[in-house]
Amino acid sequence: MPGASESGDDELATTGQLAGLLDVWGFSGRREGDRRELDEVRAVRDRLREIWTLERDPMAGAVNAILEEAHAIPRLVRHDALDWHIHAVSQDRPLAERMLVEAAMALVDVIRADGIDRLARCQADDCTGVFVDLSKNASKRYCSTRCGNRMATRAYRARSAD
Repeated sequence: MPGASESGDDELATTGQLAGLLDVWGFSGRREGDRRELDEVRAVRDRLREIWTLERDPMAGAVNAILEEAHAIPRLVRHDALDWHIHAVSQDRPLAERMLVEAAMALVDVIRADGIDRLARCQADDCTGVFVDLSKNASKRYCSTRCGNRMATRAYRARSAD
């Protein structure tokens, strides 16, 4: 989403950007590299954004639905330079499904640790970004420095106008 990125641009607009993201994060498994796959991954992004702000019990229901839809069976795997970690669907499943299930598995731990208060939506009025607040006192308000600076500038101009 353009408003939800550090650059202000949609950083998942092309198949090349998707490939770069997968390479940077070491995402393994099947890749088609086509527009359909990009559109499916972008739909996952939208679905996760909706789940991100749910309360704990509804979030657990949404996570369970994802895992059930994918017939997820968690197992320990080791590949590339990574040590043992969990995959819940096979590496030959579509990329968007694997990404959605990976996110759902991460949310399982957040829900179990009762840490959903650390999942936040950016408070910039023109941003749709979400983030994990890892600050000591859970006081982070913006998804990026860009949003924080933009809102501080607006507040300063509003005070100066008065």
